[in-house]
Amino acid sequence: MRGHPSNPLNNALRRAPERPLPRRAPWGSDRRLLVGPVVRRLARKADVHRQVDPGAARGRRPHPADACRLARAPPDPYHRDTRWRGPQGGAAKGAAYVRFSLRLQGPPPNLPAHRVMSPPSSRAPSLRAPSAPPRRLAPGRLAAVLGLALAVIVVGSLQVGTSDLSDLGRIGRGLLAMLGLGEPLAGAEQTIVEWRAVRVLTALGVGAALALSGGLLQGVFQNDLASPSIIGISAGASLGASLGILILGGYATVFGLDAATGFSPLLVTACAFVFALSIAWLVTALATTGGRISVPTLLLVGIAVNATVGGLLAAVHWLALRDELELARALITWTFGTLDDRTVQHAVLVWVGLAGAIAVLPLVCFELDLFASGEEDAHGLGVDTRRVKFLALSAASLAAAAAVSVAGQIAFVGLIVPHLLRLIVGPAHRALLPLCLLGGPLLLLGADLLRRVVWGGAELQPGVMMSLLGGPFFLLLLLRNRAGIQSW
Repeated sequence: MRGHPSNPLNNALRRAPERPLPRRAPWGSDRRLLVGPVVRRLARKADVHRQVDPGAARGRRPHPADACRLARAPPDPYHRDTRWRGPQGGAAKGAAYVRFSLRLQGPPPNLPAHRVMSPPSSRAPSLRAPSAPPRRLAPGRLAAVLGLALAVIVVGSLQVGTSDLSDLGRIGRGLLAMLGLGEPLAGAEQTIVEWRAVRVLTALGVGAALALSGGLLQGVFQNDLASPSIIGISAGASLGASLGILILGGYATVFGLDAATGFSPLLVTACAFVFALSIAWLVTALATTGGRISVPTLLLVGIAVNATVGGLLAAVHWLALRDELELARALITWTFGTLDDRTVQHAVLVWVGLAGAIAVLPLVCFELDLFASGEEDAHGLGVDTRRVKFLALSAASLAAAAAVSVAGQIAFVGLIVPHLLRLIVGPAHRALLPLCLLGGPLLLLGADLLRRVVWGGAELQPGVMMSLLGGPFFLLLLLRNRAGIQSW
């Protein structure tokens, strides 16, 4: 029996000396370590665990023993900078960065051998040192530059026009008279000043709304080529405005209305606004599955809805071109965008929509930064991705619908401005989105001022001007940065 005292096996085990258990290597030595799933995940992604200062995450001062431990660590045969400079500013909440060392002689536990870097050889490709990150301009400095340039553009827009009214003193007195703080100018000068002021105010709101909408959509889609047209806002506004123009042009009976004489000219803007929000809501609803918005599905549904609405819009234009040339001219003018004949009501509408979108920014800025690593990772960090996408899409739809319903379709503002600002200040939305409120008006108002200076009284619509300037510029930008563009 095994438990009997006379059992030879028991006697041998009793006479065998007790061997002490091997001591565990001290923390920070060059023994192979694997602590928890975080290290296992890092080991799969990199061949050598990079090092940071021991104790830096714990907030203590460096100790002389740290230098000894770092000196005992095996050198990197590839002569790379193995210090890991993790994300700054608390991007990962509660993350503690510790130092790990890993010998290159063999794989760590639970790590396949084929994932470990082989020793250097003569045929091994040379590894270059990591390139320095691009220098970014401080958001505050860029905001000051954009604000100063925008002020110059506004003053120039108030001075330039078909009428001979460029005196800043008279323009200032006319603006004060608009606010009820002085006597109005004599003759038609007061009317000219008011017309230019309303035009500038409308252009400021439209440019800011389009740029902000593009920045929000690019943050949600994680695609630098996203724009308000991707979810059908522009197409819906075009269809609504075209129907409003038909009603005012004498086709009220077609829509079951008695006459168009009782309708205000703001009917076109109201129809465009309602249709833009309706199409955006339809696209978002069709892309929602199980209470979650699928971004790829949203993109595909947006393409299908845009094609359908485009067919309806072509039918409306064909109906107008067949019977009424003046009506067709009004449709084409609105389709290419216009800032002419805008009233105070138009300016108020676009600024109300812009204010509603700005109110959402504090609720989504930081969360959109976490979307850069993927929606699933953002959800794992505690972000309510459903709420963030709903708020961001709603704000983008509201701002774009207000802008397109007032000024028509103006291309490239919501595409170029966020893209350029991202190259200058980086991808952080807490700086990018507020800067869009300055960059959008600067681009739109500057293009409109250039049109009036170069072509004078020629009727060249802002949408055409933006396409002529923005298309080649954006193509050149893409060609220069082809290596850095990632597929979506």
